[in-house]
Amino acid sequence: MTRDEIEQFFAKRNSAWNRHDIVALTADHCEDGEVDSPLWGHVRRRAAIQEIYENWFSSFPDAQFSTESILIDGDRAVQLGKMMGIQKGFFCGLQPTGKRFTINCAFLFLFAESKIAYEKRIYDFTGMLLQLGLLQAKPAF
Repeated sequence: MTRDEIEQFFAKRNSAWNRHDIVALTADHCEDGEVDSPLWGHVRRRAAIQEIYENWFSSFPDAQFSTESILIDGDRAVQLGKMMGIQKGFFCGLQPTGKRFTINCAFLFLFAESKIAYEKRIYDFTGMLLQLGLLQAKPAF
């Protein structure tokens, strides 16, 4: 993919993300694509990746993502952004809290045949759980 094609890819993907278009988001991945994330672990194959999107939007039906910057180098890209939402559904088997979270994210992508072959998601999962009230922090001193 060219730099312009990758930029267009992300513009389309951001729109699909904020519409919660699970079909479009899933179609962005190669059939044998892979995703690594703090929450879901290592996931292979498009059908399993689709389950990630389904579970996420079920837990956070108002979730939004905003891109702050994209770094592109050949067939690789890094997307830096901010994700936010309110837990209105079960999350990690826990009851909805009705609380909001906002986290910074970094997503690393490797493209093949105009699709995502590999995606690594990096974000503060512990901080997210604290914001949702699903984890309690003990004072350090």
